Amino acid sequence: MATRKSTKKSELATAGAHLGAAAKEVGTAVSHKISGLVKSAEKQLEQAKAQLSKAVASAEKSVKAAEKQLEATKRSTSKRLAALQVGAERKAKALQKAIEKEAAALKKAAVKQVKTAAPKKAAVKAPVAKKAAVKQAPKPAAKKAAPKKVATKKVAAKKVAPK
Repeated sequence: MATRKSTKKSELATAGAHLGAAAKEVGTAVSHKISGLVKSAEKQLEQAKAQLSKAVASAEKSVKAAEKQLEATKRSTSKRLAALQVGAERKAKALQKAIEKEAAALKKAAVKQVKTAAPKKAAVKAPVAKKAAVKQAPKPAAKKAAPKKVATKKVAAKKVAPK
């Protein structure tokens, strides 16, 4: 009977050895699989980092380009604005001078009309009427000249205001 027990132990021992070897192989396979997964994850991480750095560099480049374009636009706009302002000032001065000349011409014409009208009225009417005619003549002339100046000033104000 002793022989049977020893043979069973040897079978159990071999089965245990087989199980141990199988467990080692499974452990090795699992560790290989895990290390492979870790390596592929590391590769993917490196690729993602590279893409991210490229995207950041591209974004920085486009931001710098946009800033440069904005500065160029600011400069050109300020130049245009300055040119328009200078042109508007020139036009305003020219209009003001023209209006002043026109007002002076109208004033001269009104004075001439008053001077020519006064002697004609004096010649036609009696000497008593001369005083009345002289008194009336300057008033209409003053009224005519003053409204035209006011009107010209309003025109000048309107043209200067749209700046």
